[in-house]
Amino acid sequence: MTFSGRAILVTGASRGIGRAAAIGLATRGAHVLAVARAIESLEALDDEIQGSDEIRRAGGAATLVPLDLTDLAGIDRLPSAIMERWGKLDGLFGNAGILGPITPLTHLQPRAWGDLLAVNLTANWYLLRALDPLLRKSDAGRVLLVSSGAAHFNRPYWGGYAITKAALEVLAFTYAAESNGTNIKTNVLNPGPTRTRMRAEAFPGEDPDTLPAPEELAPLIAELLSPESNRNGELVNFKR
Repeated sequence: MTFSGRAILVTGASRGIGRAAAIGLATRGAHVLAVARAIESLEALDDEIQGSDEIRRAGGAATLVPLDLTDLAGIDRLPSAIMERWGKLDGLFGNAGILGPITPLTHLQPRAWGDLLAVNLTANWYLLRALDPLLRKSDAGRVLLVSSGAAHFNRPYWGGYAITKAALEVLAFTYAAESNGTNIKTNVLNPGPTRTRMRAEAFPGEDPDTLPAPEELAPLIAELLSPESNRNGELVNFKR
């Protein structure tokens, strides 16, 4: 797989799976538009990408996009900037998400419910809405949104997170169906238990060394975002 000359936008790129994906895509020659709120972590990512001889040889690079995805006006500003520089967008990796409180549904506070919807669902819908014209200009626009097994387990106290991830899957599969016959392919990734900060928050007693590192997912993410991939409307489960 080669991503030379391809621009891929990655949300939640400052840590965990998003960071691993950004580095993996840059290693394969992509220009990564790295979106996250944490500026210092984005700068550390940029330093790693710029300092890598392997990435330099592949032609990979990164553009940092400090952005809170609840800032819908900020998302609206993305298309013109991308259009001006690249004239298209070849891929969207919608990875950013929040866990929210693990609590009974009836104990969820309205603000927490609103935050879960805003980050896990609305931001991804808004990104698709804003970036669809640019994805259509690519010869092979690819979209990959990150869900969770929680969307299917009906686990007590995980309702807020699970509901938003289940809705995210419907969003992705609807967009995939509506894009049939175009150059756009859309899929959903269930990374499974992974060694991330969110996982540690959810399961504080778990030994992280028993879990796959985010870097182990990078090849699968690259495969699903590659122009060679023809998968569409699928839920793809990572298997170690």
